[in-house]
Amino acid sequence: MIVKPALTAAALCFASVAAAQEAYECEWQARADSIVEPWENNTRTFANGDVRLALLDTIEPAAGAFHILVLSPPYDEVGGRQCRTVSMAEGIGFSGADFSSLEASYDPAVGLVFEINVRRFLPDSDSFGGARLTFTLNQATGHIGATLQ
Repeated sequence: MIVKPALTAAALCFASVAAAQEAYECEWQARADSIVEPWENNTRTFANGDVRLALLDTIEPAAGAFHILVLSPPYDEVGGRQCRTVSMAEGIGFSGADFSSLEASYDPAVGLVFEINVRRFLPDSDSFGGARLTFTLNQATGHIGATLQ
């Protein structure tokens, strides 16, 4: 079966980024055809519609195909929002994400706070494990910080 070599290749990719979740400028992952269907179940707005989150599935790499799309202030000179993806590492997402578990709150010290259940590849054991992704969004600066527990 081809799965084992694929997981081994994924392990090499994940070995140095096991806990490096971060927000990246939108690139190939943020294509509209990557939004998980049905869209109405996998996208939500916050802050009076100024912030939109969507679950993305890029199909590959199979062990890290899920990313969270963040469209938010600040706005650019022509009125467009910033576009970021929250991922495990650049080009590598999570093994899965339960968008229905998404919770949002507001902390005046950091801004919007989002939490969602995700799965990640564990290269040391060639398996997958659950985790809780927390990320913050400061709409004034556009800063997004992420932690995985």
